[in-house]
Amino acid sequence: MLLHHYPEKIMTENTAAASTPVTPAPVINGAYENIRNRLAEKMAGEITLSDNPGETLKKWRSIFEISQSDLAAFLKVSPSVISDYESGRRKSPGIFIVSKIVDAILDMDVARGGAKIRSYDGILRGGLSDSVYDIHEYLSPISVDELMKLVRGEIVYSPGSEYIKPLYGYTIIDSLKAILSLSYNEFQKLYGWSSERAMIFTSVSTGRSPMVAIRVTNLKPGLIVLHGLSASQIDPIAAKIAEIERVPLIATVMPINEVIRALQSHDIKH
Repeated sequence: MLLHHYPEKIMTENTAAASTPVTPAPVINGAYENIRNRLAEKMAGEITLSDNPGETLKKWRSIFEISQSDLAAFLKVSPSVISDYESGRRKSPGIFIVSKIVDAILDMDVARGGAKIRSYDGILRGGLSDSVYDIHEYLSPISVDELMKLVRGEIVYSPGSEYIKPLYGYTIIDSLKAILSLSYNEFQKLYGWSSERAMIFTSVSTGRSPMVAIRVTNLKPGLIVLHGLSASQIDPIAAKIAEIERVPLIATVMPINEVIRALQSHDIKH
């Protein structure tokens, strides 16, 4: 295996402009281009206006499943530049550099077929089903352990630590309504702006149906919460699907109104 070594290069407006690859992007239609442009505006604005731009940049890079080294290679900068921005060791980038990084992330997705960009189509068009009780994006991420404590959850399945990620939001769904009424594209809307979120399913009888729905969709949440059952009542098939997908799975019997208040309290504390 050949290891590529990149000289330490600080990303400035000049280097950002020079680092843009000259390989022509795949041809895409007007509707797709519109989704891409709107998503780019959303991402760049969120990163620039965030109290923690580095953490927000990391969130979007992770959502698109792009490593620091791959992003750095695409931008022709040292991997430490991306790492330093995300960790806050380097001064937060301005809007020009943020836009270049966002464009690079989106261009890399286009080169892979554009599945991630297309998954945001429904979200950008707006409108949510009445199967959604609450959907929220956090101002700062919350850990799986923190959220589990807030909702007094019991562990059903926990993958290795390398599969446990910070959560950037949550969606509370009536699982029966969602399964009966939502199309595939509408189900994708439940992820809000980040798939790294807690998906909390209510009206659960065994837990199997919502887990099957997760199994057949492209996006996978950072945590699944089955509401209304204890851990011992969860169908073993549901736990097995969580294991296959390597997604943490917990159960809670906390009243749903208390769950919502507890989850919303995270932003108040931070």
